[in-house]
Amino acid sequence: MNNKLIDSIIEKIIFLCGIIAIVFVILIFGFLLKEGFYFFKEYGVFKFIFGKYWYPSSNPAVFGVFSLIIGSLLVTLGAAIIAVPLGIATALFIAELAPKGIRDILKSIVELMAAIPSVVLGFVGMVTLVPLIRTTFDIPTGLTAFSGSIVLAFMAMPTIVSISEDAIRSVPWSYKEGAYALGATRWQTIRRVVLKAAMPGIIAAVMLGIGRVIGETMAVLMVTGNAANIPSSIFDPVRTLTATIAAEMGETVRGGLHYRALFAIGLVLFSITFIINFIADLVSNKNKKR
Repeated sequence: MNNKLIDSIIEKIIFLCGIIAIVFVILIFGFLLKEGFYFFKEYGVFKFIFGKYWYPSSNPAVFGVFSLIIGSLLVTLGAAIIAVPLGIATALFIAELAPKGIRDILKSIVELMAAIPSVVLGFVGMVTLVPLIRTTFDIPTGLTAFSGSIVLAFMAMPTIVSISEDAIRSVPWSYKEGAYALGATRWQTIRRVVLKAAMPGIIAAVMLGIGRVIGETMAVLMVTGNAANIPSSIFDPVRTLTATIAAEMGETVRGGLHYRALFAIGLVLFSITFIINFIADLVSNKNKKR
């Protein structure tokens, strides 16, 4: 078997895997859309999206996810504010500044952090972080959006660091040589050359980290307080979209309105994730053209 035939077979296998992945995504979206359509037909889209209250067990049941969307976005934004600068700075240190021996150790530690289960991080946050936040800020409970943001930032960091570090190290050495030849200092080269060249990869790393944050379930279920109310600050308890699905799916009657409402939440979450990835793709392509 010659090399051309092997390359052709591998190319076809990769193409087939890509098609299968796309088909799976379409099937998942179709299933969510099917269940969500019946719910929206009976309850209404506007009432569902902009309703402030989520009382599925009341009579009549109220299914408003606006507070859940705000809770999810607040926790995700807080995690991004913490994780993105720290992650990029850590990736820069590992790729450009750390000695080789220390670089390998730090890279291994970051990869091990990614392997910690989310339920473990949620339990550690509930036992240690929640009481610390309650006493430090003198608030009634430490189960807040801020607690969720810190735990989720810790979860997003390994993804951001690892992919950003790979993107930074993939910048050709000739770019740096050119900057040094023009009289740029090391920090000027890193800031104006290395970071700009690696920006598409860094954006991809940030989006993957945010994607893990917004789709996380167990950690936020354990440390955010699960209060389906619109928060007035980051120190209020919140409930996220994913936590609502996880907490209530086992209590619903299959085929009932509550059951379909949870699938409608999944459709909203799917749409938010799609929009984030679409924006990230636009920004990444814009940076590549520059």
